[in-house]
This record gives sequence, C-alpha cells and structure tokens, in this order.
Amino acid sequence: MSKEEVEFQKATFGAGCFWGVEAAFREVKGVVSTAVGYMGGDRDNPSYQEVCTGATGHTEVVEVIFNPEEVSYNDLLYIFWTIHDPTTLNRQGPDIGVQYRSVIFYHDQEQKELAEKMRDKLQKSNIHPRDIVTAIEPAQTFWKAEEYHQQYFEKTGRRSCGF
Repeated sequence: MSKEEVEFQKATFGAGCFWGVEAAFREVKGVVSTAVGYMGGDRDNPSYQEVCTGATGHTEVVEVIFNPEEVSYNDLLYIFWTIHDPTTLNRQGPDIGVQYRSVIFYHDQEQKELAEKMRDKLQKSNIHPRDIVTAIEPAQTFWKAEEYHQQYFEKTGRRSCGF
C-alpha cells in the first residue's frame, strides 16, 4: 500500500470533560482529526443540555481519526490512561455523572483485546491505589456535539475544563 493509500483508523474515548481530552489527542503526531460528541446513551442526536442531565446515558467522548503508520492504537491507549483517573466511577475531578465516565469504545476485536490487555497490565502494576473502573464497550452511534464544543480550548484560549 502506498503512502497515499494509508487507511486511517478510528478510536473513541471517554475520560471526563471532552474539551480537555480532545486537546490532549490533538497534540499527538499521527492524529488526523478529532471531534467531540456523545456515545452510549439511549436517545438519538442528544443535545449537550440533555447529556448534562445524565438522563440520556450518553458519555462525553472524543472520536480520534489516526494514521496507524504514524501512531499506534496502543500509543493512543497509553495517552488515554495517563490523562485521567481511571479509578473513579462516573467522575473526573469536579465533574460528576455518567456523562464523565471512563470508557473505551472499541471499533473492532483487535481494539477490544488491546484495551483489555493494557487495562489488566495497569491493574496488576498497582500504579493506581484503587481498582480501574474503565468500561470497554463496543462503539455505538457517535453523535457529534454542537459546533461550539469542537476544539473548544483552541477557540476560547482556555486550558482547563474547570470553571
């Protein structure tokens, strides 16, 4: 396969407030694009206001499109595990609710196996004092968030999700 024919891959992660998660992945060489949105709930095309209530069951996620010749899925997993606390259930810092849960939505069997393997290795390493609660689930429909959420830190000059 020539360089012009590289097939990009997709990864989807939930690790708290999607603004910060997106900003972290946008810095990675080999990441072609990112989008923030919602996954895992029971309502079609939910709004940010609906997701914030926790009633839809959706998680704030970042969809990462990447070039596997420049960055591996394992590399992206490593970043995922290091940018948030995978031991807090439905919470990241001051953000509380199912929409902020730690989750990896896999797009194929290989992603599932790599995510489980890395999670198990981290758990056995005792790097974290508590059990890892990160869910590993099949990807569902990705509902892109409203445009003002896309690349939020770049648009606003903010560096943190806290208000």
